[in-house]
Amino acid sequence: MGAAMLDDFFVRALLAGVGIAAIAGPIGCFVVWRRMAYMGDTMAHSALLGVALAVLAGVLPALGVFAVAAALALVLLGLQSRGDLATDTLLGLLSHASLAIGLIVVSFMSFLRIDLMGLLFGDILAVSRFDLVVIYGGGLVALALLAAVWRPLLADTVSPELARAENLPADRARLVFTLLLAGVIAVAIKLVGALLITALLIVPAATARRLARDPVVMAGLAAAIGAVAALSGLYGSLAFDTPSGPSIVAAAVVLFAVSRLIPAPRAGVVG
Repeated sequence: MGAAMLDDFFVRALLAGVGIAAIAGPIGCFVVWRRMAYMGDTMAHSALLGVALAVLAGVLPALGVFAVAAALALVLLGLQSRGDLATDTLLGLLSHASLAIGLIVVSFMSFLRIDLMGLLFGDILAVSRFDLVVIYGGGLVALALLAAVWRPLLADTVSPELARAENLPADRARLVFTLLLAGVIAVAIKLVGALLITALLIVPAATARRLARDPVVMAGLAAAIGAVAALSGLYGSLAFDTPSGPSIVAAAVVLFAVSRLIPAPRAGVVG
């Protein structure tokens, strides 16, 4: 694609949507398999704090969001190891704590002007060339890391006892996956916003789960479904003058609804 085409904001938006879908699809499959939707919401709720800290540190907002989301995930893993509180309780605590702290920090930063609508619902039409480099470069690294931990992470998802019996590095795989999830959320928030990022992870994966015969096929199908949702959502947004982020999620939901009408095999799919 020529450089002139990349000057078109809509072409950049299309490329960004497809790139994020390619990353979010496979990672979203593990979110579905491991029943981690609430964890995605918790990380997304930390976005405001991450943006505020990034401004204070003079770094890119995505780096701040990633750092805070990753820190929350590590705190969660530490608290889970103690075993005295249920995971959903811990997630609720961390989610609301990060959101409250973020609001408090922002209240002290009178000079800071945050585009709350953009943060909550995203603005994929504002994607720059640099954003595309981050999405595709980071996406390749993320997919390579996911491929590296695929076997132990899948075994731990199916049966932690099986993973231990085969001496697979499940703990390391869980840590890598958690950091990958934080990274996807940090990058995708600019596209679909904090309120919708979990839907982008879950809906294509849930759609693919009904249609796929095995985990690898499901991961690839989730990426493809996410890409179709991004493209159709953006074109729908252009045609009907609707917000781009919600339009992408709405398109993904329509694809999910259609998939429910298709008799499909479930054999071999995790969960």
